[in-house]
Amino acid sequence: MLVSDFAASVEFWCRRLGFAIAYQRPEESFAYLERPEGAQIMLSQRSGKWEIASLDRPYGRAAMFQVYVASAEPVQRSLEATGWPLYAGPREVWREIGDRQVGQQEIFVLDPDGYLVMVADELGERPLSEAR
Repeated sequence: MLVSDFAASVEFWCRRLGFAIAYQRPEESFAYLERPEGAQIMLSQRSGKWEIASLDRPYGRAAMFQVYVASAEPVQRSLEATGWPLYAGPREVWREIGDRQVGQQEIFVLDPDGYLVMVADELGERPLSEAR
């Protein structure tokens, strides 16, 4: 993801969303981040090099990133502790998949550049007959 303030974005993704720097190239303002559950994201300071069209704020128009975590609650608490607003949620959602439902707890947040991020944890599955 291209970002307008590399330090602010690394701070948000690591301190608020629980990612860690897997590796970085400081001279290029680039970092590859990951969470213990396996989610990965790359952040790169805007330089014009990879911009194929005009990039206006919010950068994340028409894009949403999903990050599955063991528990969304610590992420939500981290955001609330610093006054970072949720875009939506928390909410519990059950979706039909074939003959069953799968559930997840979700929160939505905008990162410093306006990228929409859904942080979710899985609530499990249940037969459709239990849901009705």
